[in-house]
Amino acid sequence: MLSFFHQAYYTRTTRQRRKDEKLTIRDVADIAIVAAIYVVLTVTPPLNAISYGAYQFRISEMMNFMAFYNPKYIIGVTIGCMIANFFSFGLLDVFVGGGSTLVFLSLGVWLFAKYSKDYLFNGLIRKDHFFFSILFSISMFTIAAELNIVAQLPFFLTWFTTGIGEFASLIIGAIIIGKIGRRIDLSK
Repeated sequence: MLSFFHQAYYTRTTRQRRKDEKLTIRDVADIAIVAAIYVVLTVTPPLNAISYGAYQFRISEMMNFMAFYNPKYIIGVTIGCMIANFFSFGLLDVFVGGGSTLVFLSLGVWLFAKYSKDYLFNGLIRKDHFFFSILFSISMFTIAAELNIVAQLPFFLTWFTTGIGEFASLIIGAIIIGKIGRRIDLSK
């Protein structure tokens, strides 16, 4: 399965990899750092109070945009999400939230890579980041369905509230990561 992601996404970056090239120790360390940052920004008080439930605003979601600079970070964000989700509804949330992150982050990187050089709102936000923010916010139906089943929360209201929170956190994160990406080479 990792081979599929390797072929489909690694070759779309400016840092071209050969088809048979493996992850290096540096890559594994970078992935672990991204995962750790995601976990810390999600579970550390007081941030954990706004990171779970029907009204979510995860500051850690800004880490999703690292994958647009180098798709190896899809793995780091997914692992970070899975670890952070263990602190909410346990294994169910690990697989639902982690799986949703893996699928929709991979899809977003693949779909929107062609817009990576274009900006919106007078250069405030990259076009690929903006489009991804919309896609990922819509994908919150997976979390709404989980919360509907586990916590008996109303599906459509929960989808709306988690989607709005996700969109807000992603837009803010896109601006922050975009500005960092202009100064630091995040593709390594």
